[in-house]
Amino acid sequence: MAGRPPTAAENGITTEDDVPVEVDDRVPADPADESEPGSAAASGFRRVLERFGPALALFGAVKLAGFAAFMWLLETNGHYLTNDPRFGGGAHPWDVLGSWDGLWYQKVAQLGYDPQLIPDQGFFSIKQNSAAFFPMYPGLIRLVSSTGLGLYGSGMLVSVVASFVAAAGIFAVVSRLYGRRAGVIAAGLWAAFPGSGVEWAVYSESVFVALAAWACYFVIDRNWLSAAVVTFMAGLARPSSVPLIIGVALAAAIALWKRSDGVAGPLTAIVLPPIGCLGYLGWVGYRMGHLDGYVTLQRGGWLHFFDWGRYTLRAATNVLRGETNYLFTYPTEDLIAVLVLLSLPILLVSLLSKRPPLVLTVYTVGTLVMVLGSQQMFGTLSRFVLPIFPLLIPLAVALARVRLRNLATVLGVAALSSGWFAGYVIFQLGIP
Repeated sequence: MAGRPPTAAENGITTEDDVPVEVDDRVPADPADESEPGSAAASGFRRVLERFGPALALFGAVKLAGFAAFMWLLETNGHYLTNDPRFGGGAHPWDVLGSWDGLWYQKVAQLGYDPQLIPDQGFFSIKQNSAAFFPMYPGLIRLVSSTGLGLYGSGMLVSVVASFVAAAGIFAVVSRLYGRRAGVIAAGLWAAFPGSGVEWAVYSESVFVALAAWACYFVIDRNWLSAAVVTFMAGLARPSSVPLIIGVALAAAIALWKRSDGVAGPLTAIVLPPIGCLGYLGWVGYRMGHLDGYVTLQRGGWLHFFDWGRYTLRAATNVLRGETNYLFTYPTEDLIAVLVLLSLPILLVSLLSKRPPLVLTVYTVGTLVMVLGSQQMFGTLSRFVLPIFPLLIPLAVALARVRLRNLATVLGVAALSSGWFAGYVIFQLGIP
């Protein structure tokens, strides 16, 4: 079950003839290392390092360059010193990374939940409540903070570690399908993707992408039990886990129908994952006394609801016309959101032309429908598409054919500029 690569007949998946498919990039074990437990552990670590080391090194280098540029922009501008600590302010540049939603996550980690629907007389009809934030990430913050590290430090540590786990998962997926070089590049690209400033901040994106990427890998690897458990955990991380849950379930249902991987594994991948997401939504609704309590809170407390794309279209057309007749206008951030929006069809068509596995297709298309079809702060579009890592595949495959010197130039420029468009803009010139 685990470790057997899917065939084209089983999954209906094909890859380009000129792109190598890496069936198994694991390094064979050295028999001499298996004689002693210590040697076996060292050999295992060495194999992991050889497999993931280049991808993690590239991700770290790109991310560190962008992060340094972000901190430099904050320090030289200094607006964070006068901003409200809740909204992009603080005594130090790095304090900005724990503001906005970061304060909500820290509050949940410290105090837990008290789900309520309280009418508000202000701009929002419902008073904002921490129940809007799913429990996986604040739960990890609380767990790490039990070691004595503060809530902010715990949140940052969880995010940074999770970002490397996510980069490893992205590498595993892309290298399995399109070759090791493309996988390494994909990990580097994710560090500079629009919205990537929240990867090293007190935000849940890194944790969610780590779970989503590895869930997709386990499905491709036909390791259904692992896919079920990891997808269940993703369901506790963000509401955007719904397309992932559906993608895993559909892939498992096909395997179950074809009897290609037995019954227990695929059936578990269908039944278990929805329990996390639906369980949390049900608990919130029960505590609020309303079955649709979570949806009501999002709509009234954040003006976030599915409107079939009307708000996205209105905001985008306003930006293109130089007008501001829409909610939550942030000119610089919204302009970047329009550029991201215009690039999405190109990336999606390029991805689908490579006929990726069903789980990647459903996850990508479903998440795009959720993001583009919902009313939310338009400028946050770049953050909400950050988890859609399969969109990196066409870019990674194309760059895999580029010479090393040219590749270094592309990634270097992307890394430094991401400190502005993916960090400074969303935290200081808009809302992350």
